[in-house]
Amino acid sequence: MPSRAALSDSFAVLVAAVAWPALMLQYWLMLWSGPAGAETVRFLSFFTILSNLLVALVAGSAATGGNWAFLRLWRGARIRGLAALSITVTCLIYATVLQGQWHPQGLPLLADRMLHYVVPVLYVAWWLALLPHGSLQWSDAVRWLAFPGLFAAWTLLRGAVVHEYPYPFMDVIHLGYPQVLLHSGMVGALFLVLGLIFVALDRKL
Repeated sequence: MPSRAALSDSFAVLVAAVAWPALMLQYWLMLWSGPAGAETVRFLSFFTILSNLLVALVAGSAATGGNWAFLRLWRGARIRGLAALSITVTCLIYATVLQGQWHPQGLPLLADRMLHYVVPVLYVAWWLALLPHGSLQWSDAVRWLAFPGLFAAWTLLRGAVVHEYPYPFMDVIHLGYPQVLLHSGMVGALFLVLGLIFVALDRKL
């Protein structure tokens, strides 16, 4: 019977084999909308993309098994935990808030489902069942808030320049800053609560 480590490595290959093509498909689809430079920045301005990219880097680093410092960085317990938390938030917010606001077909639908559902389920299953646990601290849940915090700051700064926002609940043009900041605070609270849950799971497991 394969060892736990061997199963984990095999599952890492599966996660990477889904996440990277999903990201590349979505990027290819967006490149049809305008200049490559502008669309690349726009692509990287979605939390969905950033969380899936984080998952792809974590899974890819585990799948390669290399010992370079760059690869070891993505195999740290805190980064793996942040990836699990971020991709879970991506899935939950999309399923409860955003999914009903657009109806993709064809390849956009495929990319949508892979990025918002398939990758989150695969990665969280891998994190829960096969990755080593016991290294996270309660303070990590607070440290992880830097990721959505930086994303929110970038979104507001970029939006003030290009007058475009990645998600309706962050659209300052239609909602105003007070409402957007309230929504951002609610997402931050969700991030913190789920972060504490993930740390508790890590300590329990």
